[in-house]
Amino acid sequence: MSKNKDNIVEIFTDGACSGNPGPGGYGAILKYGREIKELSGCERKTTNNRMEMMAIIKALARLKRPCRVKVITDSNYVVKGMTEWVAGWIERNWLTAQKRPVSNKDLWERLLKLSQLHQIEWKWIRGHHGHPENERCDQLARDAIKNCKTHL
Repeated sequence: MSKNKDNIVEIFTDGACSGNPGPGGYGAILKYGREIKELSGCERKTTNNRMEMMAIIKALARLKRPCRVKVITDSNYVVKGMTEWVAGWIERNWLTAQKRPVSNKDLWERLLKLSQLHQIEWKWIRGHHGHPENERCDQLARDAIKNCKTHL
């Protein structure tokens, strides 16, 4: 990817599900300077939260070297998970404050491992409020669901 003035990779993501659980899709946009890459994918039986996480996991996995990254997502679940909750979960051996197993532990572990390679700023934005990249990620996720459904 080419240089940009702040040397930051921006990652925009969204996940969607048709039924929860049900067929789900994710969309991600990676921006670095003028370069833009779009990613999407689907799973036949999943949840919205898992797709929100997969979007970020797939985007971070595309980075070839440690980077400064700004993740912009409409998922409070992911932002709070990574900035507020995960340290406590780890201290409690992946149990919530209510002593229940953490949902999506497998994806949290993958996200943590990928995150440790980079310097990440987590930013929440309100979904479906006209943010161009968020709207595009939503469309990528919904298109992925349609594609997944046609191949069932």
